[in-house]
Amino acid sequence: MSENQDLINEYKDQVRILKQEVAELQDAGKSKDAANKRCLQKLEHSQQDLELSNIKIKELEEQIKIKDKKWN
Repeated sequence: MSENQDLINEYKDQVRILKQEVAELQDAGKSKDAANKRCLQKLEHSQQDLELSNIKIKELEEQIKIKDKKWN
């Protein structure tokens, strides 16, 4: 009987350890998901900034063309 109890206790310990490992892996997964989300947001913002910059460049180029025509 004592041997059976020892086995049961060992299995309980293993189950506890495995549950702890699963919880740690889930936390790591959540952290990575959050980091990926932040990176995606930064990428989206940089894309918006790039688009706005290109629009501004085109506007300035048009202004230069207009001023060049006035001077010539």
